[in-house]
Parts: sequence; C-alpha cells; structure tokens
Amino acid sequence: MSRTATYHTTVRWTGEHWGHIVMGNGPEMKFSAPPDAQGHPNVFTPEDAFVAAANTCIMMMFIWATERFRLKLVSYECRTEGTKLIELDRTELFTELRLRPLIHVDPAGEDPAVVEKRVRRALESAQKYSLVANSVKSKVIVDPEITICESAGGTSA
Repeated sequence: MSRTATYHTTVRWTGEHWGHIVMGNGPEMKFSAPPDAQGHPNVFTPEDAFVAAANTCIMMMFIWATERFRLKLVSYECRTEGTKLIELDRTELFTELRLRPLIHVDPAGEDPAVVEKRVRRALESAQKYSLVANSVKSKVIVDPEITICESAGGTSA
C-alpha cells in the first residue's frame, strides 16, 4: 500500500529582491534571485536550490546503493551543472542537469573491473530511486569518474 510524506518550507519576502527561507528540517537562510534575474550575488538562489536538490538526493541514494551493493566507498564528490533555457518571452526552464561525480572505491581484494560494474549499477540505482531526479522535467545525466583504488583506512559503506 502506498503512503505519503509531507515536507515544507516557509519563505518570507524581506524587501527588494530578498527573501528568508526556513526549511522544515530546521535550517534557515536568506536568499535572492541570481544576478542575471535582478537578484544579488553570493547568496542562495532558487536555481541553486533546484540543482542542489538533485545533487544531494542522488548522492544520498548512491550512499544507500553502495551499502546494498557492498562497496567500500572511499570518497564521493559531485559537481552538478544545471542548464537553464531563457526563452524570448523570458520564460525559463532547466533543460538539463549534468552530474559529474568523482567516486573512489576500494576493491577490497576483488577484481577492479567487477567492482567498477557494481559502482555503475549503484549509480543507476541512485538515479532510478532519486525522488528529485524522478520529479523534474529536465534531462538528468550522470557522467561519473570512478577510481578503484586500495585505501589506507578509508570510510567503508
């Protein structure tokens, strides 16, 4: 049987092109539109939030998948780029999210080629089960760089 979960945020306009957000899980911060949309530099923006939501969700699902696939994860870092199309009538749409994770995994005595295949399957599972990636219209592309290397006391997953 299906079930639901509800998440919430509260935003408040604080003047000019500024806002304040309180997230249901506790964090709060100021935000603005990006400078190219009459906002302010060096501050959290809705565009940042959109790209970060996909990036963080896929990372958390990847961590879950590495545990299920019994991979010894040494490190994970991911730069994600969101490409925004701005139409002539000024409507905007993210057309693509490109994730570039740098993944280091200890083979733990296994054949590195076999381990890399499991890492790729873990990435596919992360994307498949990512709430955010499944909820956006944009194309989501995961373009990983995977290193299988012996670790000296790395973090295991």
